[in-house]
Amino acid sequence: MTKRRPRKPSPNQPISVVTGGAGFLGSHLTDLLIERGHRVIVIDNLITGNVDNIAHLAGHGNFSFIQQDVTEFIFLDLPVDYVWHFASPASPVDYLELPIQTLKVGSLGTHKALGLAKHKGARFLLASTSEVYGDPLVHPQTEHYWGNVNSIGPRGCYDEAKRFAEALTMAYHREHGLDTRIVRIFNTYGPRMRLNDGRVVPAFVSQALKNKPLTVFGDGTQTRSFCYCADLMEGICRLMMSSTNEPVNIGNPAEMNMLEFAREIIRITGAKSKIAFKPLPQDDPRQRQPDITRAKRLLGWTPRVTLAEGLEKTIAYFRGKLCLPRARRTADSRKSHRRPQPPK
Repeated sequence: MTKRRPRKPSPNQPISVVTGGAGFLGSHLTDLLIERGHRVIVIDNLITGNVDNIAHLAGHGNFSFIQQDVTEFIFLDLPVDYVWHFASPASPVDYLELPIQTLKVGSLGTHKALGLAKHKGARFLLASTSEVYGDPLVHPQTEHYWGNVNSIGPRGCYDEAKRFAEALTMAYHREHGLDTRIVRIFNTYGPRMRLNDGRVVPAFVSQALKNKPLTVFGDGTQTRSFCYCADLMEGICRLMMSSTNEPVNIGNPAEMNMLEFAREIIRITGAKSKIAFKPLPQDDPRQRQPDITRAKRLLGWTPRVTLAEGLEKTIAYFRGKLCLPRARRTADSRKSHRRPQPPK
């Protein structure tokens, strides 16, 4: 993609800066903002992002891309209304291989992004994570819970980077009066995830599509709650346009253990895969489920896409990436696909 500097905006057009906008979530956010009439400037150093995620926007009049590390000073010679700070390695493979870069983007990068918002008088949103809760001792997790994090463990680089980013965001809000938002993102999936990023959805789907054993860590009883990317983006946009400065959980409260999820992937794909068990990684959370009471009350938001619907779109994307023909689903997979996911 040709790097394009921002052009002069149209009068009264909202201008958004999205750091990490070439990543999985940042690119979906960029699409939604452009769809809603924003002029969007993506800043990404491509350390984990991919220009393929935003290649379809090349030449779009409301899109610009700047390849830059956001831990460095950000200069833009135009007004800015919103800063969406999504820059960060966000998968276990990434932040375990890039621990220092992860800590720097959570600290120095957040500082630079907040500085840009302060200079421009823009509203600021931090993409935080459910990982701030660590291996939680409270279930489900509410925004009032302070977490159970091993600060010196292998996952500490990501957990503590986000916890520091939250603290810095609130300090700018209190000290400088900056209008800030914090979203705590729970497990999210959808097209544009990387096949080898270490997260459970691409791992299980790619293994199933190749009819390889699905790798389940531990005994498979640890839980996650999966939210489709389109639902997440809607919740995040509602949060930015709201008046709350407190952290808000955005995720799907429908909880599932990993063994159940592996079997669901096998049914939906019609794979012949078996399940292979491996030791549980250090500090891997045993349970993860968002309490979204605050999102419902303040934003009027709840997830709408069922797991079956979201997985169908995600599997189709990965099938295309792997250049595999569409498989004929078995009777069990068709039955599973039709079954709606019960709300919790």
